[in-house]
Amino acid sequence: MSSDIIYRQLGKNGPQVSALGFGAMGLSAFYGNQVSDAESHEVIKTAVNEGCSFIDTSNIYGPPMGKNERLLGELLKDPAFRSKVFICTKFGAYFGNGGMEVSGKPEYVRKCCEESLSNLQVDYIDLYYQHRVDRTVPIEETWKELKKLKEEGKVKYLGISEANVEEIRKAHAITPISALQIEFSPWTPDIRENGILDACRELGISIVAYSPLGRGFLTGAYKSVEDFAEDDFRRSNPRFQGEAFKENLKLVDALKELADKKGVTPGQLTLAWVLAQGDDFIAIPGTKKIKYLKENVGSRKVTLTSDELGAIDEIVKRIKVIGERYGGPGGSVAF
Repeated sequence: MSSDIIYRQLGKNGPQVSALGFGAMGLSAFYGNQVSDAESHEVIKTAVNEGCSFIDTSNIYGPPMGKNERLLGELLKDPAFRSKVFICTKFGAYFGNGGMEVSGKPEYVRKCCEESLSNLQVDYIDLYYQHRVDRTVPIEETWKELKKLKEEGKVKYLGISEANVEEIRKAHAITPISALQIEFSPWTPDIRENGILDACRELGISIVAYSPLGRGFLTGAYKSVEDFAEDDFRRSNPRFQGEAFKENLKLVDALKELADKKGVTPGQLTLAWVLAQGDDFIAIPGTKKIKYLKENVGSRKVTLTSDELGAIDEIVKRIKVIGERYGGPGGSVAF
């Protein structure tokens, strides 16, 4: 186990977890060019061995539903492996006739939890998130059921994903939220300006940054939409289309210039910046390849000076990202 692992407390009263975790979604869903279960297991085991033991999945990652959880479950059924992992999963989004839909009904919350426990082959879930808020159901009803699951020992800690300030406050009033999972990177820094980060800090809620590398864009690996596999969702994402792609490369180029000066990769610079936002930040980059996983792990050795942080902040402020985060049917419901 590496000696440079960064640990951070989860929420106000949670355990110490690895600040650099691992997002498992791409092993099963959305990014095309799927790898074998054996290859995926090697990536997951390497992540844990490298100290990225905060592992994130969701019951929707597939299709079919539960595929990604079952992939992890094949490893988690080993008590020795389970003891090393802080496992996080989510409920609330599902594939319906209209594409991705959401449900926060109490009976659905419980059904999903039971299925995730079975898929993951665990006795309890370390961190259980409401993946997306169902705005047809009072959030208090959803969170009263989550509170029951916590009291029953089926989940240890609770989180919410992509919620607004009002929703966070209402849910937190029912039972404490330990983590808000939300997209955050130089490509999507919105929470610093819209009041969400301030509210989470007031309430003692950790930020779990998903897509901290801008869905891979900020690594500098992609120069055109043709670089993505035919079944990669990014081919139809607004930020990767035509003029938006060209304009958004300006952000990548500016970060790469700073990274080159420091002797690190753009991805490492970006992850170091995300983790430097505060001791309440956790990042969960994902990858299908061990070489990229190890590159991400290298970000833990990158220390940014105040001048370097200021330079990145200036870039983020100056270069505006073009295009909505999500597009097409389902909109912001997507993962």
